[in-house]
Amino acid sequence: MSRGIQYMLLATFMFTLMKVSVKLIPHIPAIEIILFRSVISLVISVYYLQKQRVSVWGNNKPILILRGVAGAIALVTYFSLLQQIPLATMSTLQYLAPIFTAILGIFLVKEKVRPWQWVFFAVSFAGVLVVRGFDDRISLLHLGMGVGASLFMGLAYNFIRMLKNSEHPLVIIFYFPLVLMPIAGIWSAMVWVQPQGWDWLVLLAVGVFTQIAQFFMTKSYQSEELSKVSILNYIGLIYAIIFGWVLFDETFNLMTYAGMALVIVGVVLNVVFKRK
Repeated sequence: MSRGIQYMLLATFMFTLMKVSVKLIPHIPAIEIILFRSVISLVISVYYLQKQRVSVWGNNKPILILRGVAGAIALVTYFSLLQQIPLATMSTLQYLAPIFTAILGIFLVKEKVRPWQWVFFAVSFAGVLVVRGFDDRISLLHLGMGVGASLFMGLAYNFIRMLKNSEHPLVIIFYFPLVLMPIAGIWSAMVWVQPQGWDWLVLLAVGVFTQIAQFFMTKSYQSEELSKVSILNYIGLIYAIIFGWVLFDETFNLMTYAGMALVIVGVVLNVVFKRK
């Protein structure tokens, strides 16, 4: 197993823990959670960059800003979805991002996608449609939000790949909260809900889990081809099903599970084909 794949598997698990943390505080507005997350991420990034004597501003500022903007749009949409629909279903919609990542990668970073990989992507996408069709908790609006967010996340991943030779991973991460904080701050002021008791610990966990996940995800995209590692995000669906069942008593009908299985089958086939 290559280093890039190891990084992505760890990042995926950390992202799942972050999602669980968000669902534990549904009474806190999504944009407010994002604000806390951004502040924690910014502080951690600046601390370690200064410790390593690396400039926080980076070299390719236009692409760094574009990565921040694309990621910010995706994150706000994802967090909103996370508080409205089941954890595993939201994760299934989110895992359209690797498909958009690979497709956009053809044009932005000139990476090739083999013909059979398109078939495997189609299998995974069909699984998402099955989930939507047999889960009445998912509206067309939710589906549209999930597809749109995944498109912007795929764009953000490509910008990360474009920065692989010029930027420190923490510099790339730093620009994310840098772009997001002003927006989240103004928005949060209009819908603010005061955190109480354990809310503070959960908000801290959201920021810490996200920072760890972002770091290893960035390292993964900098060390491997997009179409090889991006699809591994789908493994998080297994984590989401388990956590959703244990912590939130979320269950699904047989066809919904079948759709999720299709997603995983597409992932496994793509990874095996790519390695060969």
